Formats: sequence, C-alpha cells, structure tokens
Amino acid sequence: MTAFRHTQTCHFGLDEAPLAPGEVAIAGAGPGDPGLLTLRTLLLLQQADCLVFDRLVSAEILAMARPEARRYYVGKASRCHALTQEETNALLVRLAGEGKRVLRLKGGDPYIFGRGGEEAEYLIAHGIGFRVVPGITSASGCACYAGFPLTHRDHAQSVTFVTGHCKGDQDLALNWAALAVPHHTTVFYMGLANAGLIRRELQRHGMPAETPVALVERGTTPEQRHVLATLGDLVEVIERENFKPPTLIVVGEVVSLAETLAPAMTRLAREPDDLGDPQEIASTPAPGRVAL
Repeated sequence: MTAFRHTQTCHFGLDEAPLAPGEVAIAGAGPGDPGLLTLRTLLLLQQADCLVFDRLVSAEILAMARPEARRYYVGKASRCHALTQEETNALLVRLAGEGKRVLRLKGGDPYIFGRGGEEAEYLIAHGIGFRVVPGITSASGCACYAGFPLTHRDHAQSVTFVTGHCKGDQDLALNWAALAVPHHTTVFYMGLANAGLIRRELQRHGMPAETPVALVERGTTPEQRHVLATLGDLVEVIERENFKPPTLIVVGEVVSLAETLAPAMTRLAREPDDLGDPQEIASTPAPGRVAL
C-alpha cells in the first residue's frame, strides 16, 4: 500500500512540453497496478484539467490526478457502454474546443486493442492537437504477475496478440493455422465469450488438446486470479471457475513455466504488518520512492 498526497508535484526532468490548453493526450494507464504507470503519464495526470477514462483505469491511478480535474467515465463492457465510441470522440473534441487540457486514459496501451488509433484519427479530422503515450499492455503485465514469460528461447520464439471479440456481430475470422503452430504464444484479449470457438479452431488446425493455457482475470490488481489449464478443457475451466471479464487467455507451451517460476518469485505486496503508518510512508520516502 502506498499513500498518495496532492501537496507536491513530481518533477522528473523529462524532456516533454507541458500539456497545452486545447490539447488531448491519449495515454495508457497500464494493466491495473498503479506501480506500473509510466512517469510520463503521471506528469500528464498532474497537468490535466479533464480526465476521460475507461473501465479498467484503477481508482488508485485516478487519485494521482489534480483534485480539481473533472472526471468523465466512458467505460465499456460487453453490450454495456457508458458512452458509445462516437460519443466519446465527440466529448474529446468538445473539451479540447473549450480550451481544456484533456487526458484520455486507457487501460493497458492505447494502441493495443484500445481504440486509440480511432480516436487519434477523429482528433485529426477535427483539427485537435494530440499526443500519445504508451502504457504496459495487459498481455505483458498479466503474464509477469501470473509467473510466466510470453517468449522463451526453449518454448516460444514468437508471440501474437489477438482480439477475441470482433466489432458488432462479425465472426471471429482469424488465421487459425498461423496461431496453431508450436513454439508460439497467443494472447487472446476479450476472448471469454468465444472460448469454445478458440478451442475448436486451434485444435482443428493441429494444436494438441494438451497445450497449456493460462486464464488471468483482473491481472496485476489485488483481485487477480489465474488458473493453468489445457486447451482441451478450456471451456469447462472457464465455466467451473466462473471467470469474468477482463480475463486474458494465453495459449502456448511457455505457460507451463508458471509452475516453476511463480512459486520462486519474490512477493510484490507487503503484509499489513509491514506497512507502517500511511502518513509516515507518504512523508518519508524510502530510497528510490517518490512521495506524491
């Protein structure tokens, strides 16, 4: 646990112009753990007049923003959108047109299944200046926190990020033959609803039923849970364990390394007895920690 205060602004000496009035910054907030936020996005949080944020941006990250910054929730879940994408685009243009410094915060990385490219195109079409700041994508963060790498010289020489959910009611038409090869890792974002199709098509194109699979729900957050399964029992495990979005499905031999690496990893979270007084933590940074 880290206590955050708004009495001091951090200065990291990054070579970046301040966020200008009427400008939009499209930034990745990472997969959930506030410790994975980039310094560049943190600086933007301290400058923005308005935050336009998605469902997967954590409360801890939002708490790092200026207290007076206005907050606009535009989160999306399956068939449940606070605003449509078109409405979100229009909101960004309206706020920028009012001279606000706008931070568009997205979970993970804005250019990896985050619709950041669509929003950037819309801003260009309406003459709005913008910048883009990458974030740690969910695939990388969730794999690390679940205890396995995405690539490994002995197990996976390539990795593919795939959307498991298509626009509208379109079919999930993928190059299944290219995904069902050995020594390869495939990460399916938003794939729970299509788990049966994923299993069927990968097996139909030659992937063995015994291929290791990891399911990682709410990765890098305190609510993270993950289960190791096989391709053959993927659907049954999802139903039995009642996995809910956001859950990544990771398929490949490298997943099996979690059985060796995860138990040996040093724990990230401190026990309650180690935390001390929150005010003391906030006011007396340990070496290498920046007080906010």
